[in-house]
Amino acid sequence: MNCELTQETVGSYFDGELEALHAAEFERHIETCLDCSESLERIRFLRVRLQQANLFERARPELYEAIQRQLNTGTAKQPSILFFSRPRFWVRAFAALTALVGLVCALLLFRPQISSNRVAAELIDAHIRSLLPGHLTDVESSDQHTVKPWFAGKLSFIPPVADYADQDFLLVGGRLDVIDGREIASVIYYRRKHIINVFVWPYKDKVVSFATSGTSQGYNWLIWRNGDMVFCAISDAAPSSLQQLKGLLTT
Repeated sequence: MNCELTQETVGSYFDGELEALHAAEFERHIETCLDCSESLERIRFLRVRLQQANLFERARPELYEAIQRQLNTGTAKQPSILFFSRPRFWVRAFAALTALVGLVCALLLFRPQISSNRVAAELIDAHIRSLLPGHLTDVESSDQHTVKPWFAGKLSFIPPVADYADQDFLLVGGRLDVIDGREIASVIYYRRKHIINVFVWPYKDKVVSFATSGTSQGYNWLIWRNGDMVFCAISDAAPSSLQQLKGLLTT
């Protein structure tokens, strides 16, 4: 972690061991700290997977009876010896340990996927926010020569902007969004009364790796890479419309 907070602090918050004041401070902290936010998400993910794995061995009734008999006689050594000396116990213990190690390795290997799912959720949320009154555009124009220069100086890159009114994709304008801690461009189109947000950001090694298309909260989304840019189109329009727009943007 690059953050000044330790993993112990994240764990203490997750376990509910922080005082109310410190817990509130931590919650404000993770709103802007990607490292701590991802660490907390990994802990939550691991807890769910462990719960689903059922990595425990339910004791037989005979064990309870043996323990109870030894407690009544004032000694509890013999039941433990009998239980832990059984070969079956060690086989199951080894199997449980192997499963736990495999789960931890999978969690580490698929860490980018956990992050990418969060990015996908952020993109959907950004689309939904844009539908609120007054949130759709920062610059409103159907002229690509107005929208495209507007991004210059506001971002470290300039997204491709074009009007496809002849193909029934009317340019509406542009907007800035913050996704995964970075500023990205949003280019907005109308398609038969449907709003389509096309999110654009530079391709990097940490590019998201979630599926190329899907549906969430009633909205369809399509993601692709073209050159040194990544695109994600989101709308309640049909998936075929998003595919058509992708074709126009990649020609």
